[in-house]
Amino acid sequence: MGKYIIKNTNTGIKFDLKATNGEIIATSEVYKAEASCRKGIASVMNNAPIANIEDQTVEGFAKEKHPKFEIYTDKAGEFRFRLKARNGEIIATSEGYKAMKSCLNGIDSVKRNADSPIEKVD
Repeated sequence: MGKYIIKNTNTGIKFDLKATNGEIIATSEVYKAEASCRKGIASVMNNAPIANIEDQTVEGFAKEKHPKFEIYTDKAGEFRFRLKARNGEIIATSEGYKAMKSCLNGIDSVKRNADSPIEKVD
């Protein structure tokens, strides 16, 4: 099972969702307060398992309803995803992947690990 790691940054507090192998599979925005960060984790737990996938790399892609994972390409041409909650807010983002299959595996890993324990580190 994976785990959420809550940690302080220079500008606030954020979480990373780590897979069983220790790889970071999703990262949050930087929050001002730990309570807000924990609400972000709760949102991932609630939304990730039921989120559809919207592949924005395909011309004329089908729009999905929220919650959803949006797959897109970044400036470097790598595949990335962002998880959006029911209200359309981005609650987690991925690293860049060179292959679409790896990006899809990352989404699958977030879905499988969404209900992981939370750990706070300093």
